[in-house]
Amino acid sequence: MYLSYDRPIAAQPLAFHTSTVNSSLERPVGFGVIGVGLMGEFHAANLARRVDGAQLVGLADPQPGLAEAAAGRFGARLWTRDYQDLLSNPDVEAVVIAAPAHHHASTVVAAAQAGKAIFCEKPLANTLADADRAIEAVTHAGVPFQIGFQRRFDAGFRGARALVDTGKLGEIQLLRSLTRDPLLDEPERVTAGAIFLETLIHDFDVLRFLAGGAEPVEVYAHADALILPDWRSRGLLDTAAVMLRYTNGALATADASFQAVYGYDVRAEVFGTLGMANVGDVVGPSLVHHSRAGMTRSRPHWFIDVFREAYVAELVHFAAFVRGNAEADNTVGDARAALVLALAAARSVQTRRPVQVSDVTG
Repeated sequence: MYLSYDRPIAAQPLAFHTSTVNSSLERPVGFGVIGVGLMGEFHAANLARRVDGAQLVGLADPQPGLAEAAAGRFGARLWTRDYQDLLSNPDVEAVVIAAPAHHHASTVVAAAQAGKAIFCEKPLANTLADADRAIEAVTHAGVPFQIGFQRRFDAGFRGARALVDTGKLGEIQLLRSLTRDPLLDEPERVTAGAIFLETLIHDFDVLRFLAGGAEPVEVYAHADALILPDWRSRGLLDTAAVMLRYTNGALATADASFQAVYGYDVRAEVFGTLGMANVGDVVGPSLVHHSRAGMTRSRPHWFIDVFREAYVAELVHFAAFVRGNAEADNTVGDARAALVLALAAARSVQTRRPVQVSDVTG
């Protein structure tokens, strides 16, 4: 089950409650959602039901009937197959861009030129040239922007960052991050380079987030088709491991797999001179079953079960940011930095050599 963001989410049950975070008497930010697939529908549901300070105005998706059906479920008054209709509507102050990744940059440019605040799912683009084009448009327009790295809004990851910031871990020496999806059942949907551009890009951002201000300077990666070897010739890489070296000498590793038979698995570790922080080792129900066969503990099978609250929190923050009540987080700079590392890792696999980050930054 490769987690493509343009796939409908209807098969996954959603449970909602009203958020009481950031209560305000201010007029809610009017949102439009561009792309009503997996993540677009989930973001739309959150905007309609859980994100205080936001109002879902409309949805856009080129697939006939998709936006209209979602609008009916979530009470949005506008639906369209052309996202330009959202950009021209004065009630839409901000957009969530959840279209396929190769459309992100052009959609960001159009939204910036329309003066809309922009929340964009990762990656910002598939190439550095497109990313820079989008960044230039955002900067020129001066509109609020946030990239969808939701792990930064997860309580565990934020707690680890606080330990780094307060010096409780000492000087950071080693970092680790991993992402493992539960099942690769639709390999034809996996785009070339997706393991770096759409999966490990989260890990690259987390490693920057937890590094205490140090930045990666070198990337060395290996990747292969270990789950589906027959797809190697088609460019599908389903397993990868990456090592990064930082400006302060710290070392980091990141690995990813598109098939973990035991369920969705995301973890991180920060090791320093005064201690260590782990994120993600304890997830799911607290029940542990002990028997003659050993002990068992269930774990989530779906990424939304792990990051449900983080997805809400990132949009709550963005709505507050649009209203001037929160500082910028997950900026265009963060989006570009993670993309650079993803591209460096892909280049390292191709050349079978370490890649200097400075050779990729442009």
